[in-house]
Amino acid sequence: MNIVFDLDGTICFKGKPVSETILRALEQVQEHGHSIIFASARPIRDMLPVLDSRFHTYTMIGGNGSLISERGSLTHQTAFSNYQLEVIKHLIESQNAAFLLDGEWDYSYTGPADHPILSKVDPGNLAKNISIEQHPAVVKALILSADDMDLLARELEKIDVVLHRHSAENVLDISPENIDKRTALRTIGIDDYIAFGNDANDIRMFQEAHHAVMIGHHAELASFASEEIPLDGDFEAVIAERIVQLSTACEGSKV
Repeated sequence: MNIVFDLDGTICFKGKPVSETILRALEQVQEHGHSIIFASARPIRDMLPVLDSRFHTYTMIGGNGSLISERGSLTHQTAFSNYQLEVIKHLIESQNAAFLLDGEWDYSYTGPADHPILSKVDPGNLAKNISIEQHPAVVKALILSADDMDLLARELEKIDVVLHRHSAENVLDISPENIDKRTALRTIGIDDYIAFGNDANDIRMFQEAHHAVMIGHHAELASFASEEIPLDGDFEAVIAERIVQLSTACEGSKV
């Protein structure tokens, strides 16, 4: 069986690396003969620092599906079209928007130095903060603030991009057309899987999962979840235990 894990808010919390408790559970998944895939809104660059080095060659889906790394190498990339990128740039300028744009590796950031998202951007100092024009391609965008976020969102909907609004941070998360974690899984031939996630960008992945575990509660995601693990008490130990339980139960479905 393939077991797919979102990162932030699912197996790592408050921007910190995945704990040893959960890492040990992941190792048991592998010992049971299953395949582990990490799927995050983070680009591959920012997934690496929160995962122990012994997991760096595992399959990773980054940028909500716009980037795929296998055996430590980037194998797939989907970027905004030139037209879409020009519209995004125009909206950024006309709406005085602060943003984070990700290329294949480097990024562009114009938000404040104290924005919470900045702690998750290139924590390993692996990349450069460059201008938009220096990117050969842009695979993901976050709008952190704008004069009118609702207007900006409505305009973006006209150019066939994928939008997620993270209400807690009031951030617009933008991906290229038809890009999501489920589509990325199909790209690498994964059809049968268990999914762990916590946010609206996990909905498509949950919809077609063999079993879907929601960490915490998200109103939009809840109707697609098979079960929910509350973020109460020693929740990381509970998550780790459930990971092992599911991998043990699926030993007859090894891939």
